[in-house]
Amino acid sequence: MNLLCAGAAQGLVKALQDAFFEATGEKVEGRFGAVGAMKEALLAGEPCDVLLVTASMVVALQADGRLVPGSEAALGRVRTGVAARSGEPLPAIATPEALKASLLAATAIYFPDAERSTAGVHFASVLARLGIADIVSPRLRTFPNGATAMRALAAAPEPGAIGCTQITEINYTPGIALVGALPEAFELATVYTAAASVNAVEPESARRFIEWIAGPRSRALREQGGFEP
Repeated sequence: MNLLCAGAAQGLVKALQDAFFEATGEKVEGRFGAVGAMKEALLAGEPCDVLLVTASMVVALQADGRLVPGSEAALGRVRTGVAARSGEPLPAIATPEALKASLLAATAIYFPDAERSTAGVHFASVLARLGIADIVSPRLRTFPNGATAMRALAAAPEPGAIGCTQITEINYTPGIALVGALPEAFELATVYTAAASVNAVEPESARRFIEWIAGPRSRALREQGGFEP
């Protein structure tokens, strides 16, 4: 079963795919990345039985005839958060002023694609709203998706580097500590939804996988990873 999946759900898929295979005999072949890249892959005709992206994108693609109406199921909400390397002091981010000071003090800032990823687009707007985008530009480190950005942060040579992406991507990355969600003024909570492709080669497998990843079997894993009801 072929899956095109937002990076925010990559850790969850990896955590449950073995149990899904043992229970159903069906192997998940997943490609993960920024939601914009996953949409582009679907439209380009890449093999896809299930698409797992933002709820708003699923609705739009159903209206466009690309996803099966009524096949969707929501996994939950994911907030955008700030990360630091494990063992380093956690920066203050509780208020816009504290977040601004911490970003200005950071030796490097790791985050995902500012044009195609949910967290990257939002974080770029936060930098602009804080009025520091040009100041921190030389220290920005961007990557195709949040999981890649967080792995790079974990291996970063600079002490005092921080990152921003979806909380699920932070929680599933070894060597990274979650500082917290963005302050209320900049809060972003994104609902992620899975739906079947109209071109699914394995429609029954797609249905079972959607039930599995969005249903009660994976609720504990979802909550552990950072998905909220």
